[in-house]
Formats: sequence, C-alpha cells, structure tokens
Amino acid sequence: MHYLKPLKGRLLIAEPSILNDNSFNRAIVLITEHSENSSVGFILNRPLEYTLQDLIPEIKSDFTIYQGGPVEQDNLYFVHKIPDLIPESIAIDDTIYWGGNFDSLKDLLNAGTLSKTDIRFFLGYSGWGSHQLIDEVNTNSWFISENDIDDIFSNKSDTLWRNKILQKGGGYKIWANAPNDIQLN
Repeated sequence: MHYLKPLKGRLLIAEPSILNDNSFNRAIVLITEHSENSSVGFILNRPLEYTLQDLIPEIKSDFTIYQGGPVEQDNLYFVHKIPDLIPESIAIDDTIYWGGNFDSLKDLLNAGTLSKTDIRFFLGYSGWGSHQLIDEVNTNSWFISENDIDDIFSNKSDTLWRNKILQKGGGYKIWANAPNDIQLN
C-alpha cells in the first residue's frame, strides 16, 4: 500500500484508534511546516464559540475562530488563499498561505473585502518535535491525505473527518457513522 509522507500542505487525518486523545480525536490537521526538527499544523474541524470580533473588537468581523491545537492557545493564527491581498504571506503550497501583514488584514476585514472562504482563523496550533510526527504516523495515530482547498476553507467542518474516513474506504467505513463517544453506541 502506498503511504504519503507528511509534507507542507497535506492533511493529517486522525485514525479512529486515537479515540481517547481529547486534543486530536477525529481531527483533521493542515500541515503548514514539516522538517526533521519539527512539524506545525492547524486543526481544521474544531470551530469554537468565538468570532474574530469577540477576540479583537476593533475588527468588525463575524468569522469563526477554530481551535488550531493545544499549543499556544492564546495566540491567533490564520491561513488563507489571498497572498496578493495580504503582504508578507508565507506559502504552504501553491494555493494556501500562512500569516502575513496583520494591519493589511485588519483593513481588508473592516472593509468587508474578504469572504469566509478566503481565510480561516485559529487559536493555538498543533506541534510536534523532532521525528515525533513520523513516529505517530508509523504507529497508526494518523494517516496522510492530499488536501482539497475546499477542505480547508469550507464551512463543513462537522463532516470533514467523516468524509475523509469514507474516502479511505475498507474497514474505515464502519467508523464514519460511529458516534463521537463510542460508549453511547
């Protein structure tokens, strides 16, 4: 069987076997950095009860904030697909970018220029030390998928994990319809 390597721009999909991990149970993580020394990503399917305006009142935006991961949860991060509008953006791949000039971003948001399908905001991030992510992939905590830009910027975060599990097929199909808490089954 062919396995993908964890590279920038790919998705980590939590294996059903990590049910007891509160941080990553049924998580889909966009890998934004990967090297021998570390890996960084953001959980795509954990919307929080906050909007951007709740956290930064001077920004008039109701964009949802997502839990990016268990590290530095007091910091705001963003990924987007509009590097021509946000200077100093860092390429993740040809279609997705990380960060950029925050003053330019504030102006765009306050002007109503951006759509919710252009950008996603996160509190915190997911991080792994040297070889830690590779070890977790090798012990079947994660499988890796190519991303579809719609996976990253869609409003369907509640079905994203299920859809990726169904795409994997085989024995994974049974997990797609299992309840979040399998003890309730």
